[in-house]
Amino acid sequence: MEYLLAALGAALAGATNAVAGGGTLITFPLLVWLGVDPVSANITNTVSLWIGSMTSAFGFRRYIKEGKDYLKRLLIPSLLGGFFGAYLLVKTPSDLFRSFVPFLTLFATFVLALNNGLIKEVKFHGRYNLFVFVAQFLTSLYGGYFGAGIGILMLASLSLAGIKNIHVANGIKNLLGMSINAIASFYFAFSGLVFWQYASVMMIGFAIGGFLGAKASQKFEKRKVKAFIIAWGLFLSVLFFLT
Repeated sequence: MEYLLAALGAALAGATNAVAGGGTLITFPLLVWLGVDPVSANITNTVSLWIGSMTSAFGFRRYIKEGKDYLKRLLIPSLLGGFFGAYLLVKTPSDLFRSFVPFLTLFATFVLALNNGLIKEVKFHGRYNLFVFVAQFLTSLYGGYFGAGIGILMLASLSLAGIKNIHVANGIKNLLGMSINAIASFYFAFSGLVFWQYASVMMIGFAIGGFLGAKASQKFEKRKVKAFIIAWGLFLSVLFFLT
């Protein structure tokens, strides 16, 4: 039953990541609820979800071709940020990370809530390459460390880079998310902190959910998904603060 819950949670998270972002707000607390230490839960979640980003990117493949030039500018800061974020997480004591969790969860929830405002307010269209590089690096650093809401942060970075088509941005976001999680997962694999028994079944869930979410994204009502995740994130933040 625990493995089934982990797989179903990952499938739901993979679909929401593909459509709106915020899937970590589902799988991370689920792993904690299943008894996994917060640091190991975060690491296990990251190791599991990269394949969901890959299948989501496959679902957006025709849009990714339109934005391939942006990948050249954003891939390097994504890989660097993902690696150093993973390094920081492994070096963070479990008790210290546990104290960060409520703030990280609340931050990710607010990022999701402010999504539309972020995308509308960012108006630099590709002229500030250094600024875009730094923004993507910091986003990826956060992604390697915790990651909830990283999809929305990346959409802001992609808007800074000049991508106007939301479907192109979503495709690039998922491909960069795969890169960030893959490099972080490579580092985590040697940390001894991965719960592989959960990671293996969650990979299947993320893969299926990510692909189906990407295929349904043009028909699915994103605002309802975001509203649910925001409410869920606020509930979890309060819960983490109280426990």
